[in-house]
Amino acid sequence: MLLEKKLIEELLEAGLSRGADFSEVFVENTQSSMLQSLSGRLEAVNSSKSFGIGIRVAKRYKTVYGYTNSKNPEDLHKLADDLSKSFDGEALTTRKPLMELEVGNRHGVQIKPNEVSLEEKVNYIKKAYKAAEEYDDAIKQVIVGLSDSTQEVLIANSEGRFVTETRVRVRVRVNSVASKDGVMQTGGESPGSGKGYEYLFNEIDIEEYAKSASRIAMTMLNAEECPSGVMPVVIHNGFGGVIFHESCGHPLEATSVAKNASVFCGKMGEKVASDVVTAIDDGTLENRWGSANYDDEGYPQQRRVLIEKGILKSYMVDKINGRRMSAEPTGSSRRQNYKFAPTSRMSNTYIDNGESTFDEIVAATKYGLFAKKLGGGSVNPGNGDFNFAVMEGYMIRDGKIAEPVRGASLVGNGGNILHKIDMVGNNLDSGRGMCGSVSGSIPADVGQPTLRVTEITVGGKRGA
Repeated sequence: MLLEKKLIEELLEAGLSRGADFSEVFVENTQSSMLQSLSGRLEAVNSSKSFGIGIRVAKRYKTVYGYTNSKNPEDLHKLADDLSKSFDGEALTTRKPLMELEVGNRHGVQIKPNEVSLEEKVNYIKKAYKAAEEYDDAIKQVIVGLSDSTQEVLIANSEGRFVTETRVRVRVRVNSVASKDGVMQTGGESPGSGKGYEYLFNEIDIEEYAKSASRIAMTMLNAEECPSGVMPVVIHNGFGGVIFHESCGHPLEATSVAKNASVFCGKMGEKVASDVVTAIDDGTLENRWGSANYDDEGYPQQRRVLIEKGILKSYMVDKINGRRMSAEPTGSSRRQNYKFAPTSRMSNTYIDNGESTFDEIVAATKYGLFAKKLGGGSVNPGNGDFNFAVMEGYMIRDGKIAEPVRGASLVGNGGNILHKIDMVGNNLDSGRGMCGSVSGSIPADVGQPTLRVTEITVGGKRGA
């Protein structure tokens, strides 16, 4: 066990000693590694170990949080006592007995990161580099990164929760740069999983992913500039779901809703999207990038239907913000590590399958943009306004995918776009990302089937 049960109980009681009504102990031990090569040269090999303990004390909406790297009981008692002094009063809440330690074991791992040698990792990177670099003479640079993490957590609180689990994640990133006549374009792929190295070694073909990164770079290098204007846009499956994640997912988190800083405040049960849109956040999906057995408050992860056939059904709620909203927590509390207090965050968030096929969606579009792969972007979480770059795009003409175009961007508002989705495909897929917010950077899956938005402002360098 990461910390003795008796000591944990003492810390929880100390947190409640001056009038707080909730206390929590979060213990973490994480081992991680990262390798990166640039143009075939190994540039970085980093490994790290991190241990820490976070203590949170709360009274209604007021919370205080502190952390330490020390396991010394005296240091931990002092931290809990100092935090409790934020509340000036007598102990009013009695700690419930901790339940029998519950061990989460839903997301099994076959090849643990510590079972893979440095030589195996280096050879894997070399294979990816070779496949990407040999794709075309115009590929001038290839960056390959390989990372893994093994995070053990132990969570206990004054309501009696007492759980532990080990979370393993692995990921590889390949970025290719193509250059010709002073023009430079990039392409990238970044598969990852909540599994061990069996995912990378046995379940995906890294050479095909590497070639795809270079193919995207080459396609965009030889493409014309994208026309600008308001037009229908077909957004492909997988990482295309990042638009919903950023512009609609964050405003559905209680972190925003509880402060009345979301466009979705007060709209429970109302129509917020077109009838063909059903959106879900599901932290229970087996071995997915954003999955876990428990959230970071120690409550079981859940499948949360956020929007069903256009109707707002649920927010993502953590304990303290749930108090503000008079709502029960939904197992949505997450944090980067012990240095952060938890709050409501997404896990694996996606628009669910619809009834149209990919071919039907394209054929029904006389003219528009096919955004096959999205890149980076920015979002204003307060109002849902977004701007996303299109990494790989094509024009649609007379119901057929036509010439590739580069330099496209999508500009719009998440709340408005939800109403303008008129076709949703049946080819749901997902992509991996890292999501930043007030509780740090966390792994999160985004996803959707191919879908069509009747009109979005497309930014480009030439007229339509």
